[in-house]
Amino acid sequence: MPDHPDLLKLIFGRLSWEAIPFHEPILLYTFIAVALGGIALLAAVTYFKLWGMLWRDWFTSIDHKKIGVMYVVLGLVMLLRGFSDAIMMRAQQAFAFNGSQGFLPPHHYDQVFTAHGVIMIFFVAMPLVTGLMNFVVPMQIGARDVAFPFLNNFSFWMTTFGAGLVMASLFVGEFARTGWLAYPPLSGIQFSPDVGVDYYIWALQIAGVGTLLSGINLIATIVKMRAPGMTLMRMPVFTWTALCTNILIVAAFPVLTAVLALLSLDRYVGTNFFTNDFGGNPMMYVNLIWIWGHPEVYILVLPAFGIFSEVVSTFSGKRLFGYASMVYATLVITILSYLVWLHHFFTMGSGASVNSFFGITTMIISIPTGAKIFNWLFTMYKGRIRFELPMMWTIAFMITFVIGGMTGVLLAVPPADFVLHNSLFLVAHFHNVIIGGVLFGMLAGITYWWPKAFGFKLESFWGHISFWCWVVGFYFAFMPLYVLGLMGVTRRMNHFDDPSLQIWFVIAAFGAFLIACGIAAFIIQIIVSVVRRDSLRDFTGDPWDGRTLEWSTSSPPPAYNFAFTPRVHDNDAWAYMKSHGYVRPEQGFIPIHMPKNTAAGFIIAALAAICAFGLIWQMWIVVGASFAAMLASIIVHTFNYKRDYHIPADEVVRTEGTRTRMLAAHV
Repeated sequence: MPDHPDLLKLIFGRLSWEAIPFHEPILLYTFIAVALGGIALLAAVTYFKLWGMLWRDWFTSIDHKKIGVMYVVLGLVMLLRGFSDAIMMRAQQAFAFNGSQGFLPPHHYDQVFTAHGVIMIFFVAMPLVTGLMNFVVPMQIGARDVAFPFLNNFSFWMTTFGAGLVMASLFVGEFARTGWLAYPPLSGIQFSPDVGVDYYIWALQIAGVGTLLSGINLIATIVKMRAPGMTLMRMPVFTWTALCTNILIVAAFPVLTAVLALLSLDRYVGTNFFTNDFGGNPMMYVNLIWIWGHPEVYILVLPAFGIFSEVVSTFSGKRLFGYASMVYATLVITILSYLVWLHHFFTMGSGASVNSFFGITTMIISIPTGAKIFNWLFTMYKGRIRFELPMMWTIAFMITFVIGGMTGVLLAVPPADFVLHNSLFLVAHFHNVIIGGVLFGMLAGITYWWPKAFGFKLESFWGHISFWCWVVGFYFAFMPLYVLGLMGVTRRMNHFDDPSLQIWFVIAAFGAFLIACGIAAFIIQIIVSVVRRDSLRDFTGDPWDGRTLEWSTSSPPPAYNFAFTPRVHDNDAWAYMKSHGYVRPEQGFIPIHMPKNTAAGFIIAALAAICAFGLIWQMWIVVGASFAAMLASIIVHTFNYKRDYHIPADEVVRTEGTRTRMLAAHV
């Protein structure tokens, strides 16, 4: 008979009742609240009989538009989790003075700031960016879908289950206490023998695979599926930024995959890649993680630049000023982003010549970014500017991002960085460019393309409240950190002894509260807009009078986007078509074939997540069974996948005719 304790260990590994944080009141109450909320949501979905619709029309969809919407929903849901971590950190730092240790124990605080960074970068910013690229790019280039529709669905579910692993660490075990980049030796088995770093590794590996495959998919789509006449220099600027972003993804994310694989080997099988013993070197990890990490910053911000280009042109009523220079600036940023990674560790003793090279390249990369700012300003000059919400987000970005850029140039000077690197000044700078650049850009993009996705505008009153809470809250939350950083206050501290610092942290906490109000107002805006959607459909033709090809489709677009592939004559494609008169062809309609929906992406990604959970807890039977099932699912899907979704010709005629009537009324 088998030895039962050994069999249980093979099945459950390190997982036991001690992994449930019954001794942590904050986590226990959070778990109860999340469980009750989840039960209420499941009950509502069941009561309204939505399961069939969600599974059939959304979860198994290979329509790039629906997948893009699901990415954005994932990003917004994870924003609530990531921002709750931020609120806890700011409250802890505001109260932990005069002998008080605050309400977060040190080991819990360290998990919170690690999870905050990981969630905000990987599971808020990346899904929002990928979602908007997924939704918009195929329509901007005149394609019916992405190049590999199933791969698109699979990429989304890999990202989602990666986020699920991070969420699971909140209630089963714990998360890493290493900071969001998990430097060794702190992330090694000697200093982190628990499962926290393993959660970090496998959540990022799964989500990273999804992101990499999405990058390959969008590159193939942009390069091979553009409409006739759309040369590279006729592509919309957002499509250009998407192309450069996905080139960076394909180049950078394999580095992340490799460095996390090496770290996992150090932890699981006792290799010494990143130790100080037996020929290893922790600095190799730092170099590799930042060779991925700095291009990642531009992976996030380049699509935001593309959004601002579309918004400024639309709401100024003009062509974008300096189109060619915008394209070349984007390409220069893409290349230079690979020549600046070492400025993240100027203090590590690389030497004067190395620091000088990376300091100079860091300053040079600010030039094409500054050129973009001037192009947007010149586009606005003498334009018929409409201060709608997307334009307001864009103006707020330009002011905020310039401040972040100037502090970045200061940090590019190695002696200044040596003083400020480990201070709150750097935290303020990073949030200055990520919130002011990426998050403002995503909110502008969501507001701008919402009527294209759903056929009605977002309600403006709550949008304006959200905007002002976000912008004012940002300055209250992060300007004090610049002051504290210049005073020498170090980052990652959970309590302070100097009472004169408290007022600055209280101001920062107040700013975080205002941002929380902005997030709440944004959620209310969406709810109110959905309730009032019939009264918000009062636009004729294009809701924003957009200037790119996606506005030539109905709102919302049909599953196949274009009944006839458009022919492009200009880089301002839709504006050109309107000015020259768009005429619907009277003959030549043929049935359209599109791929069928499939559950394979969900199933394979779920099995990958189960395998990762087994690896985290060393549940080797679970690992073996789930890995075998995942391979079998891949093989079965490979042989069963058919492109036989048939759309009749009369539906094509009807949809194309609807769009023509809308255009005629608009013109």
